[in-house]
Amino acid sequence: MNQTALFTALPGVLLPWYEENRRELPWRADREPYHIWLSEIMLQQTRVEAVKGYYARFLEALPTVADLAVCDDDRLHKLWEGLGYYSRVRNLKKAAQLLMEQSGGAFPRDYRAIRSLPGIGDYTAGAICSIAFDLPTPAVDGNVLRLAARLADDHRSVDTPEMKLWVRDTLASVYPAQAGDFTQALMELGATLCGPNRPPECGICPARELCLGYRNQTAPTLPIRSPKREKRHEDRTVFILSCGGSYALEKRPARGLLAGLWQFPNVSGFLSTEEAMRSLSQMGLQPREIRMELFRKHIFTHIQWDMKGIYIEVAAPGGGFMWLTPEQIRTQAALPTAFRQFFEEAPHV
Repeated sequence: MNQTALFTALPGVLLPWYEENRRELPWRADREPYHIWLSEIMLQQTRVEAVKGYYARFLEALPTVADLAVCDDDRLHKLWEGLGYYSRVRNLKKAAQLLMEQSGGAFPRDYRAIRSLPGIGDYTAGAICSIAFDLPTPAVDGNVLRLAARLADDHRSVDTPEMKLWVRDTLASVYPAQAGDFTQALMELGATLCGPNRPPECGICPARELCLGYRNQTAPTLPIRSPKREKRHEDRTVFILSCGGSYALEKRPARGLLAGLWQFPNVSGFLSTEEAMRSLSQMGLQPREIRMELFRKHIFTHIQWDMKGIYIEVAAPGGGFMWLTPEQIRTQAALPTAFRQFFEEAPHV
């Protein structure tokens, strides 16, 4: 079977399989565009099981596009706390505001219009249009690229724009009337039987009779990816300053990495004890006791922070920081994971 024939036959084998085997996920309960949009943004770089709780809490707090558009930034960040990639939730709000201005919160039934919203790329636009409106717009992510490479026995790098365009165009040409179900069937197969970081389960795959990778015994070696660039490392010293049961926090700048989120005070480089004490004095603080030191790391997309956390009790609050109790931090301040890991190990938290 050639590539054209196998992709043409794909809906006929995947749709019945999906109907019988799909996972029951909360965002599959309806075809509301807001729900599909939110779930697809949350699922970027995040495991399904981790997203379920966030998705339910977010919709309970912000059940409509209108609610999202007017949500306070601190509350929005707190709802997103721990999911990472916080630019995603800031773009959600920007897009919600545009939808309110343009259409009272309703989604346009047009790929280009949805694609033009902040934070929505080809994949998310394709998912919304196909799942919500049954338009023949593929949603091509890593799972679908892996599936296509194995089906076609294609040894090109799947992370190139050319490969993504080929997969999107090829799938678009074979979309059935049940576009939403076909999109989700592709996602489902690429996330389960033909999933990442493990051998494909070809023996029970509904598409194995079509699959050139299965026929040629190359499926386990696919897909091919371009070599990853080595991450840049940065050393940072993090001050976990406490006084009377409260901790010092500050807001990060409005632009750049982790923009607008809360953090513990920190500086570049690993400071010695003497350098740390001098730094606190320059902040106008008087240290009373160094309680402990911890070394942790946090990995971003292109950078790794290697962090030395110093827990210090000070004589009095000050330094221009916000001093919050553990309960206030838990309920009000969105601490990104890079800093939350130090909070969770703080004494008496």
